[in-house]
Amino acid sequence: MSLKLPAPTDDPTSPGDPTAPGDPTSPDDPTAPGHVPAASAAPAPRGGGKGRLRALDGLRLVAALMVAIYHLAFRGSGAWRGQPLEIFPHLSHAAAYGPLGVQFFFIISGFVICMSGWGRSVKAFAISRISRLYPAYWAALILVTVVLFVLGYKTVSRTDLLTNFTMLQTPAGSERVLGVSWTLWAEMRFYVLFAVTVLWRGATRKRVLAFCALWTIGALYADSSGQEFLKLALMPEYAPFFIGGIGLYLLRRFGHDLLTWGVVATGFLLGQHYAVLGLVPKPGVAVTFHRSPTVVIALVAAGFAAIAAVTLVRRVADVDWRWLTTAGALTYPFYLVHEILGTLVIEKLKAHTGIPDYGVLALAIGSMLLLAYLIYRLVERPLTPILRRALTHQANRLSEPRPASTG
Repeated sequence: MSLKLPAPTDDPTSPGDPTAPGDPTSPDDPTAPGHVPAASAAPAPRGGGKGRLRALDGLRLVAALMVAIYHLAFRGSGAWRGQPLEIFPHLSHAAAYGPLGVQFFFIISGFVICMSGWGRSVKAFAISRISRLYPAYWAALILVTVVLFVLGYKTVSRTDLLTNFTMLQTPAGSERVLGVSWTLWAEMRFYVLFAVTVLWRGATRKRVLAFCALWTIGALYADSSGQEFLKLALMPEYAPFFIGGIGLYLLRRFGHDLLTWGVVATGFLLGQHYAVLGLVPKPGVAVTFHRSPTVVIALVAAGFAAIAAVTLVRRVADVDWRWLTTAGALTYPFYLVHEILGTLVIEKLKAHTGIPDYGVLALAIGSMLLLAYLIYRLVERPLTPILRRALTHQANRLSEPRPASTG
């Protein structure tokens, strides 16, 4: 028995995919529930404002829903037993632009990683990222594997499954269990670049601006050089979004200035280029649906504008609706499980019920949000601090001087 899912690909037109990009609800991030800012945490924006950015959590869920609706209402033809463009003639046209949710994740990630890494050592930063990303990822990986096995669907080989537990299956060339996990590989490359070029000496405004400039130049060179390793390391198609998010954080921390706005503007201008390049097929290429370059550019602009609003406009940044933080906490596990398990829900509901198609879609998304909540409460909340303490203890032991040999 084989589940009719589209083959996962790194092509941004079909993101198997936020990091879960970003993760401003991380327990060690300033927007996390119950977070107590450290002395080195970023100050509020000039002119006041609170440290918690609940509205940014809400945007993360919006980005995840964009990707989910794309996967379930545009690509999921096997589960619907028909073409989504015919089943959802209006929704599918909007859902076709859902892959841009990944780019929105990357903008948010640039902002949040710069914010949460400020004042931290590379060791502390690495521990925070590992303890944040792995518990929910492992839970989703095990859950999806068990469900597919129990229902008799084809799964990956044993060796590929074991490789998936490292979260390094993409660079290792192994088949992915969670199609969306390719974006986690993009996130990891960003973390490494930021850690080894900024955090190892300590984040400062000048150092971060230099990082943004050098990464932009390096990414453009990599794209034009034809050297695959440079493209892999510097990610020219995604770098502008991470860099734009970093620029927005600098504006929030240090206030407005022409140079930093130039970083954000460059991120948008290059980002829309790569978004159009990835989402709009070249003339003469046969496709079932043609995306409009104008719409892609407008949506990228809207994404940058929305993230700028919730981080820089005081009245929006100060929104204190607690449910937004809960919504943000669901984003990562929802993002991990929605594609495969959501498709299964649709397939079973279509086969065994007479629920209208829009109702089936709503139930699929709703059930995935409920599952995400359970993963968050039963896995992430208890295991993340345990893993962080264990990693911190081990790192501290490694840094202790060894006793002198008496031999």
